[in-house]
Amino acid sequence: MAETKLDRLTDLSKGFKAYLYDCDGTLADNMGAHKETYIRVAADKGHEINGDIIDELAGWPVIKVVQEINNRYNTDFDPQEFKALKYKLFLENYIEHTLPMEHVVGHLRRHAGKARIGVVSGSGREAVERTLQVLGIAHLVEVTVCAGETQRGKPYPDPFIKAAELLGVTPADCLVFEDGEAGVTAARAAGMSWVRIDHLKT
Repeated sequence: MAETKLDRLTDLSKGFKAYLYDCDGTLADNMGAHKETYIRVAADKGHEINGDIIDELAGWPVIKVVQEINNRYNTDFDPQEFKALKYKLFLENYIEHTLPMEHVVGHLRRHAGKARIGVVSGSGREAVERTLQVLGIAHLVEVTVCAGETQRGKPYPDPFIKAAELLGVTPADCLVFEDGEAGVTAARAAGMSWVRIDHLKT
């Protein structure tokens, strides 16, 4: 029988006491939806932005992304207002259609109850919790650390360190699953092992 992505992910992740998953783009196949909400909010305010910047900054808190958009596009978006509009659009029009990254969700399901499970995201808590509910895995997640809940977000290690502390494990015992460079940088800085999901080819 051919080896599946889930089999390969399981082989890569043996021997850890805790698994920490990013949400958007890692557990949830929803980065296209998030990108579209940034573009639509900017367009409603009279500015056109290239979605490539959202891919580049995947994992950053929305506030930081908007600040970087302002820097690069010479715009003057209010980060808090932009964030509120983005999440309102996402929650009302996109979230219920969220699909899973099957092999990553499968890995979480396979290890729930056998290892500690956490989600560490650069998105707000309401969006993350609703996404996990739509994916049908909220009850399997023991700890969730979201944007604004640590002094610094990704690419700094603070969110992963907090998740490990809440789970009662050492960073060395954690394996992180991430799709973005910011998350990988944060995991590495936290002293954790990591798997870059978009590099796990078929």
